[in-house]
Amino acid sequence: MLKRILIGISIILIAVGLYKLAELYSPGSYPNVEKYGIDLDEKGVINVLNRFKEKNPKFVPPVGFGLKDGRRNKKDHWYNVYFYYPESNEIIYIWTRPSSSTTTTIGFVSVNTGNKLGHWKDINKDFNSSENLLQKKKFKELILDSIREMIRHKNQ
Repeated sequence: MLKRILIGISIILIAVGLYKLAELYSPGSYPNVEKYGIDLDEKGVINVLNRFKEKNPKFVPPVGFGLKDGRRNKKDHWYNVYFYYPESNEIIYIWTRPSSSTTTTIGFVSVNTGNKLGHWKDINKDFNSSENLLQKKKFKELILDSIREMIRHKNQ
């Protein structure tokens, strides 16, 4: 009986270890991104994001940062979008990418703190557990929930 328990615990520990090792070497440009599915094509999501910024100009990063939404070039897979939290002086970087012809993935990538760029922290990597949860909650409550609500009203 004890032998079976030890074997079971060993298997679990090995599985967790392999999972963590795979995380370290995970492929892709944004291995730590927090992804959210949206039931709307990417063009529609981008239009809603732009409308959100028009209705909520406080979330638009100051011009002095020089951040422009859009693709970096014609071959870029991600449409980059930046938001600003004036209360905490943070810039939020997200991207959109089509999942299918009718759905889009929004990726919450990183947060820059302070008056200068260059202090980026990746979500799900550079924050401790409680800070990470706080950042995701803040993004969801201040930005994502409003975007989803705008999409719901658009589709009614």
